[in-house]
Amino acid sequence: MDRHGIASLHELHERSITDLEWFWNAVLEDLDVEFYEPYSQVVDLARGVAWPRWCVGGKMNIVHNCLDKWMGTVKQNQAAIRWEGEEGGVRVLTYGDLYREVNRMANGLRGMGLGKGDAVGLYMPMTPEIAIALLAIVKIGGIVLPLFSGYGAGAVSTRLADAEAKALFTADGAYR
Repeated sequence: MDRHGIASLHELHERSITDLEWFWNAVLEDLDVEFYEPYSQVVDLARGVAWPRWCVGGKMNIVHNCLDKWMGTVKQNQAAIRWEGEEGGVRVLTYGDLYREVNRMANGLRGMGLGKGDAVGLYMPMTPEIAIALLAIVKIGGIVLPLFSGYGAGAVSTRLADAEAKALFTADGAYR
């Protein structure tokens, strides 16, 4: 707030709702979100507030901002995921570990012929592997199709067919 000359949370809130362009540009700058191609307009509300278009003309991959840009920095060796299983196991993946696993999985998906615009289902328990799979799908430009574990076989099948999913990540068991 100091950087923008804002004295209070109330003032920040007011500015965030009266000057959307300034606010979201400031957020993207503060978070150091990197674009491969810069956007020309942070938000386009021409179709109405219910249908905004964000970062118009910009190109980026969120995996770059979550993982790739941290390689070669001190963050590479910091914990990105700390998972504690219900059975008591603990796993920690650093940004470097996660980067390697995501790239390995993304390369596997590409090797299967999957790429931009392909839907891939995720029907997995909350383990580090679901985060790796999600980031790998996004890295190749795929569409993540989350599938709730409470769905029956018919509901899962229908959703996979409706999305024309090309692949499915699943697990053969999970702890509850």
